[in-house]
Amino acid sequence: MVSMQLKIAAGMITPLIIATALFMENMDATVISTSLPAIALDLRIDPISLKLALTSYLVSLAVFIPISGWMADRFGARRIFRSAIGVFMLGSLLCAFSNSLQGFVIARFIQGIGGAMMVPVGRLVIVRSTKKSELVTALSYLTIPALLGPVIGPPLGGFISTYFHWRWIFFINIPIGLLGVVLAGRFIANLKETELPPLDVQGFVLSGLGLSMLMLGLATEGKHMLSTELSLGVSVMGAILLLLYLRHYRRCTHPLLDLSLFRLPTFHASVVGGFMFRVGIGATPFLLPLMLQLGFGLSPFASGLLTCSTAIGAIFMKTIVSKILNRYGFRQVLTINSVLVGFSIAAYGLFRADTPHSLMLLVFVLGGCLRSLQFTSLNAIAFADVEPVRMSHATSLSGAGQQLAAGFGVTVGAFALQAVSLIQGHQILVSSDFAWAFVIMGILTLGSSWLFRSLSPSAGSQLRVVRRK
Repeated sequence: MVSMQLKIAAGMITPLIIATALFMENMDATVISTSLPAIALDLRIDPISLKLALTSYLVSLAVFIPISGWMADRFGARRIFRSAIGVFMLGSLLCAFSNSLQGFVIARFIQGIGGAMMVPVGRLVIVRSTKKSELVTALSYLTIPALLGPVIGPPLGGFISTYFHWRWIFFINIPIGLLGVVLAGRFIANLKETELPPLDVQGFVLSGLGLSMLMLGLATEGKHMLSTELSLGVSVMGAILLLLYLRHYRRCTHPLLDLSLFRLPTFHASVVGGFMFRVGIGATPFLLPLMLQLGFGLSPFASGLLTCSTAIGAIFMKTIVSKILNRYGFRQVLTINSVLVGFSIAAYGLFRADTPHSLMLLVFVLGGCLRSLQFTSLNAIAFADVEPVRMSHATSLSGAGQQLAAGFGVTVGAFALQAVSLIQGHQILVSSDFAWAFVIMGILTLGSSWLFRSLSPSAGSQLRVVRRK
């Protein structure tokens, strides 16, 4: 009896520890997004150039997530998880003491290395230990504590930036990270794989350098840190390295990124269709705080209080997403909901400085509900047809795709904002520039719906819960 109770307790505490890491990462991202104008003012740089700090973090995730599964299998889940939290805290401290755009970008990249190992390893533990029929519920309830980060982050970051100094926002991660290290040491088993293929070092170098150089070249645009010629050269070199990885993949016995997973229709729809969807969504954390603060003149604290309502809607949706998927199925939900999310993003473009905050809150909450439904559906259906032996590869590949899409979203959103401002002849950003940028990103998000229509009506049926009568 005592042994059974201990097993139940262990089964409950492990998701909570992993959720602690998710909470820290999500809160950090939303705190920074809210504080972007204050950071830009203090560092004396153009606010748009701070997209480099957001992009560098996401690129770091995309580069190092693919080896997270191998590292956990080789050195043990607990050891990698705790070490990753330590690297994340180190990156946070470096961010707090940064005095230039270059230093801040490098610090965020280091922080991303920790995030790349921290969250995917924890999620891998859950995926491997959960039945497929229970996966949607497990992913939903796992992320509910983590979603408290986006609820607390915006107002907390805004409060600190308004009444104290933005550097203090990075010290918040230290006590949370220390708690995660202690709890992981006590409750997470250091599981390893006895038979493990060698690490595909060549594949890691080609894919890592290719992804990072491509994203760096696109993000700099020849205006921030690099010249136009150098930005173009870096982008082209990154694309060439990625093409070389494709050739390497065909010849490698145990490739780092198992691209054959894309032959599975459900995995293909989740990663490729999800990529386009996340590109449209990815610009929102960058554009929205800038619009509310620079366009409408709100304080960081007031901006944070408004934007945190998105996470409240997401938390509510997590409690009913299983029922919606059981009722309508993955294909119908993904197709229709992507259209609704696209309209919700474009609706931000209708906001004006005199728009009632109550109306903004309503749109944010509804948008949070719709996005939460889409993200949970995409994350679950990715593993619907993946065999257990390939689960580590699927987790790494889908995670890298998610972060790369978010990085592209920030870059595309910044491109759209700058292009609209240039076309309208504005020397400084005004609210109408943001309006058209949101419309463009909403159209991109809406366009992902056609990729989900190709799914079979029964796609993901093994993930749906069968109710006993």
